[in-house]
Amino acid sequence: MTTLDNEYLIQLLREGESDRVEFKESLRGDAPNRIREAICTFANDLPDHRELGVVFVGVRDEGTPVGLSVTDELLRQLADMKTDGKTVPPPSLTVEKRSICGKDLAIVTVQPSDSPPVRYDGRAHVRIGSRREIATAQDERILNEKRRFGDIPFDIQPIRSATLSDLDLTQFENEYLPQAFAQEVLEANDRTREEQLAATKMIASAEEPVPTVLGMLVLGKRTLYYLPGAYVQFLRIAGSDVTGPITDEQAISGTITDVLRRLDEKLNSHNRTSVDITSGPVERRKSTYPVAAIQQITRNAVMHRSYEGNNAPVRVYWYDDRIEIISSGGVFGSVTAENFGQPGVTAYRNPNLAEAMRNLGFVQRFGLGIPLAKRLLREAGHPEIGSKVDSHNVLMTIHACTEED
Repeated sequence: MTTLDNEYLIQLLREGESDRVEFKESLRGDAPNRIREAICTFANDLPDHRELGVVFVGVRDEGTPVGLSVTDELLRQLADMKTDGKTVPPPSLTVEKRSICGKDLAIVTVQPSDSPPVRYDGRAHVRIGSRREIATAQDERILNEKRRFGDIPFDIQPIRSATLSDLDLTQFENEYLPQAFAQEVLEANDRTREEQLAATKMIASAEEPVPTVLGMLVLGKRTLYYLPGAYVQFLRIAGSDVTGPITDEQAISGTITDVLRRLDEKLNSHNRTSVDITSGPVERRKSTYPVAAIQQITRNAVMHRSYEGNNAPVRVYWYDDRIEIISSGGVFGSVTAENFGQPGVTAYRNPNLAEAMRNLGFVQRFGLGIPLAKRLLREAGHPEIGSKVDSHNVLMTIHACTEED
């Protein structure tokens, strides 16, 4: 992302608030929500400036810098607005401290999204001059038309050989829509079914109702027919070597909801729970592995794997002494083998699938899956989680507790 120099930022201050600039004096009161709305509008870029949007924190409404104490905590609060799961798909933004006109300010710089509409709290916000508004049906049509198939992520590329009949529209109307949109937006809805599908990126556009990769993953009746690698291969192997006897196996396929729920059931069936009734007045239950940690790693694998030109499934191999989760595609974007799994280091190969998983309740916050899994395992006495990443695959290894533990 381009870094704006101070001279340019001073010019923006002088020109005042606009459809690319927002001023906030501090993070007090409802300012955090207003900043999130501004980030959403800049990501949507309804006027199609194709330029960075900027939020100045530490500036009065009329553009006078008053400054503030720009602590690491304040910068973290602003950076978390990208990954807290409230704005989807996650916007591309940077946060930094700058000294301008002798005052310390926090600067949030937002990149226009290549897959709008972007929604904050279930609402697509747009900017007209310095005024924020909820996107109208016409606004959303414009945002949908801004997508350029050659530049957009693979997860919303159209599948030309598929038709609307390949999507479960009943599931879309009864399950997905109520979770993707705020209730008042649905109640005021005057969109056709095709416009609703286009707004959620399940089809290319209302005028071209061709299912996208996302539509097939979320609503597909025959997902594997169009995306042969979109499943999870589960193996329970006796012993600690891949050549050991296989005691349970299943190829888990279907919509993303079907896959994740059935995978959870399979994992829970093998995750033994011991009961301790002797070491205290209250019985204590302990599972072989923390359930939430396994969920975080497996869902992360499904979300970030490559679905493009790759027929390999996500593989979950459960041994006596460990669980290995392998996803295809390797690291992506700003994530490298060196910084993989570190808090705050995120890049989305499938940003729209991430949005859908958030809407379906499988993701609460973005960018914290692996750090959270590491913490849960550490607290339960497990060895450090292992990772082996390259340009082709990501292998995560969850080790069982040793006898001493």
